[in-house]
Amino acid sequence: EKVNLKPNDRTFDSLLKIVFQSAPLIGACPDSAMQFIELNNQLRQIVKEKSRYWNPNELTSRNTIYKLLYGSRTAVEKIILQSDKNETPNLIDQNDENSVTPSTTFLGVKIHSGDILLSRGGAPTSALISRGSDYPGNFSHVALVYVDPKTNVASIIEAHIEVGVAIATLEDYMRDKKLRVLVLRLRSDLPEILADPMLPHKAATASLNRALSEHIPYDFEMDYKNPDKLFCSEVASSEYSRLGINLWMGKSTISSTGTAKLLSGFGVKYFETQEPSDLEYDPQLSVVAEWRDSETLYKDHVDNAVVDAILEWSEEGNEISIDWYLLPIFRVTKLYSIFLNQFNEAGPIPEGMSATSALRHEAFKTFHNSIKTVVLNKAESFKRQNGYVPPYWRLLEFARNDIQSY
Repeated sequence: EKVNLKPNDRTFDSLLKIVFQSAPLIGACPDSAMQFIELNNQLRQIVKEKSRYWNPNELTSRNTIYKLLYGSRTAVEKIILQSDKNETPNLIDQNDENSVTPSTTFLGVKIHSGDILLSRGGAPTSALISRGSDYPGNFSHVALVYVDPKTNVASIIEAHIEVGVAIATLEDYMRDKKLRVLVLRLRSDLPEILADPMLPHKAATASLNRALSEHIPYDFEMDYKNPDKLFCSEVASSEYSRLGINLWMGKSTISSTGTAKLLSGFGVKYFETQEPSDLEYDPQLSVVAEWRDSETLYKDHVDNAVVDAILEWSEEGNEISIDWYLLPIFRVTKLYSIFLNQFNEAGPIPEGMSATSALRHEAFKTFHNSIKTVVLNKAESFKRQNGYVPPYWRLLEFARNDIQSY
């Protein structure tokens, strides 16, 4: 129905209520899992369509989009985790948005030059990036797709903390641990795309050429207005911005004092930025497909629970203990890294990261992994006793209980 609903329309609350009331029933009717997932995909498309007419920075708009898209995603993933591995496919097609740019096939999906890949890495800091904002999400990394028009070979342009902006093959991209991948594409009915259907390919080409012609350091400060250094989100947004497409229509914000203090210890200085997860809610983009499976999804949820518990603990004024006696060793390691950087080699401590930040980062990883070990052990015991994997709230409870001992 072509009705421009406002974000505070009660229809949306009714839809979300239906999703959450229906989801538990699927556990008793697993044969209906795919039908439920497909209906949620349709809901996503409807919400993204209606949100085109809303102000993305108004609180009501942000909350409505987030509740529906993140909430329905949560319901779907609970079903996947409780289902038999053979009952839900790894790849779930959403919407084959029309595009005339060069294309190739990736994870069973036709991807086009200019497409954007959101993914979730397996490192503790990946969980921190995806959860540490005012709207906690599921993604920690952004990459831009370039497809050669002559060979149809794809290149993935992305920024890594170790080396800055780099170019990878599809194989290398997936070899770097991914817990999930979401394919996004600019809507074909955007005025800018109607005026120039090859615009996405032009953005990808410009990004590729820049990455080939110069060294672009990683932007630890997360300042999306500084073009000299780029973090992963900027790889996509910077070239599109030059062509008149402003991604992240809704601003990403980090207002939690505990989260900001934790991130600032790693070098972050800007807390109104471009968070990877928030790009999913941009109405200019269509969700083409999502890849995930129960094994990696479970790892994703465990890491999320641990990080959520740490962020709550940090907000209470607690801090992760640092072995400061190791700082001289990290400083020497940083000098060695700087030496390697002169020869375009990545060092043990990334370019742009200080020895102090590297030490804090190591302490965070150690702290996260110690809690994660306890959570996994408790989760395994829970599964033996109850015959099913613990839901997210149980994982969070395990993490909260363990963190109180520190």
